[in-house]
Amino acid sequence: MPKDTRDAAEVRTHPAHSASGKTAVLYRMALPDHLCPSGQKARWLLERQGYDVDDRLFRSRDEVDAFKSAHDVSTTPQAWIEGERVGGYTDLREKLTGWDPKATTYRPVLYLFAVAALTAVALSIGFLGSLSWQTLGWFISISMILLGMQKLRDVESFSTMFLNYDLLARRWVPYAYIYPFVETGAGILMTGMILTWIAAPTALFIATIGAVSVFKAVYIDRRDLKCACVGGNSNVPLGFVSLTENLMMVGMSVVMLWSMA
Repeated sequence: MPKDTRDAAEVRTHPAHSASGKTAVLYRMALPDHLCPSGQKARWLLERQGYDVDDRLFRSRDEVDAFKSAHDVSTTPQAWIEGERVGGYTDLREKLTGWDPKATTYRPVLYLFAVAALTAVALSIGFLGSLSWQTLGWFISISMILLGMQKLRDVESFSTMFLNYDLLARRWVPYAYIYPFVETGAGILMTGMILTWIAAPTALFIATIGAVSVFKAVYIDRRDLKCACVGGNSNVPLGFVSLTENLMMVGMSVVMLWSMA
């Protein structure tokens, strides 16, 4: 065991008097049947920020309960910095990095598009030997599959967010539940270039409604909403990225229908 790690039962001083300067006191669970993940992340974060961590471990549930009662807290881990209690891992992250759990971010959807793009490039090089217009088509259809899968993780949560802005869903609620399956299915068919006569019109239909809905909500009504494009409970803002996603689907659908003519 590292020399700076002690059982919580051995601690006799109040944590507020034990941490000063670049030293932090961290209380976390290290039970025989449970090593607290948040506690491990809290220690790693403190050390990354240059703190000398006085790591105090709870070895039993009784120690955990006694600590919570003594310090009037409901959860562990708990950290003290410069003599003041900061709180748990989330509180530490907010204090030390400025992270805001409620802030909007495009990061999830950008990661998803990056994976779709790399997959499309890999398919093109592997099967065609070079990049072509098919690469763009695969990028769009694979993006549809990945976005659909994100929605399918929690259809109920997605439907709630979707109903905030989609024009068809607000008139016919079942559409909010059907949409993830339709998007995923159309993406699969378009990736394989099979049953195009079903996939292309379907994608064109949902994408056109989606584009109009996003444009109206964001650019006409000026509403500040979260996008359901990567599923429910996301912090991705509704706006340009969502509109672009739908317009790409429209474009690909039109090209596929044109090629069938």
